[in-house]
Amino acid sequence: MNMQDIIPIAEKIKEAGGTLYLVGGAVRDAILKRENHDKDYAVEGLTKETFTTLFPEAVLRGKDFAVWDIDGAEFALTRTERKKEQGHKGFEITTEKVSIEEDLKRRDLTINAIAQNVLTGEIIDPYGGREDIQKKVLRAVSDAFSEDPLRVYRTARFAAMLEWGVEDNTLEKMKLLQEELSTLPKERVFVEFRKALQTKKPSIFLETLRRAEVLGVHFKEIQDLIGSTQPEKYHPEGDSYQHTLLVVDKACELSEDILVRFGALVHDLGKGVTPKEMLPHHYGHDKKGVEVVSKFCNRIGTPNSWKKAGQTASRYHMLGGIFDKMSPPKKVDFIENVSKTILGLDGLQYIVIADKCSGQRICKEKEISFAKLGKEMLQEVNGKSCDEKEKMLIGMDFKNRLREKRIKWIQNKEKNVDNF
Repeated sequence: MNMQDIIPIAEKIKEAGGTLYLVGGAVRDAILKRENHDKDYAVEGLTKETFTTLFPEAVLRGKDFAVWDIDGAEFALTRTERKKEQGHKGFEITTEKVSIEEDLKRRDLTINAIAQNVLTGEIIDPYGGREDIQKKVLRAVSDAFSEDPLRVYRTARFAAMLEWGVEDNTLEKMKLLQEELSTLPKERVFVEFRKALQTKKPSIFLETLRRAEVLGVHFKEIQDLIGSTQPEKYHPEGDSYQHTLLVVDKACELSEDILVRFGALVHDLGKGVTPKEMLPHHYGHDKKGVEVVSKFCNRIGTPNSWKKAGQTASRYHMLGGIFDKMSPPKKVDFIENVSKTILGLDGLQYIVIADKCSGQRICKEKEISFAKLGKEMLQEVNGKSCDEKEKMLIGMDFKNRLREKRIKWIQNKEKNVDNF
């Protein structure tokens, strides 16, 4: 719904004695000059009955919260909320005689507690949201922040999205919600986590949670990487946790594919279960990580595709890093196996590049190029390229013959021979 459609609605509300405000993220993003397609509106001064009489076409979306949909736009009566039970639910809602200032006070962060009068353009900012935008800081509006534990993950996600810091008192409020975080449905946790991975710096999401001492509630396997030392020769950046932060951010530079980003995040989770006496070495962490990834995915409720991508990243990232040193038979096996996974050769290559080239380590990305070679091999040496006699083979006989041809193809490539 565009502004031309909103104005008549605002005028109708005004005639009935109310005021329509644009609220939340739309106002914040307008100040930040960021694109925003989700516009929410707050209606001050009307009852439920008056609103439904004025707009019989409105579709009720939230009975308890008095929220309606009109042609895709969301309209809610100004309200206050008082928590009655532990967790994300259990609120007592009041919508009668609630001012816009009272409505904004219940919101999570000051940058989201700004409203704009639709008809006059006046900005309502009673809690200093615009000042915090200038300072690039995230700050809780009030003690009402602590009434919803999901706000911990929302705040960390906003920190990653905007690349801003979180004010100290707000971090303290986040710490106090550690126990209640475990009551959140994993579906809600996953939504915030997914949005964090869609930012340029997911590391900020994780670091914010670590600073608030709540990282281990749902992201235990990532927290277990803290203090998991690595050989300094190969990892001057620090422990496995610091390495992981660098890798996931690097993957975000390389690819917008959410599965690549997730795979980069979890590729080294196997290092979190390395016995202390083995440190700083992590022998077999790639294989151990497959089960660790599964536990992590189950806890936060990722789709099965994410779990498969994460397990692929864990299982194959080490081999991808030494692809050039492999024998031709091992290269063929690697290409065939990875090409069948949900990440594919391109996806895994992004993760390997991020793993090898993150932070300050010297790395030539162009040297990691198994994807191009692998796709070329699969395209040129397949069932269609076999002669009639070879096509008569069945089962393992055909599979073995095809493998022989692919090994020879790799050997000739390494010798820079174009025809064989």
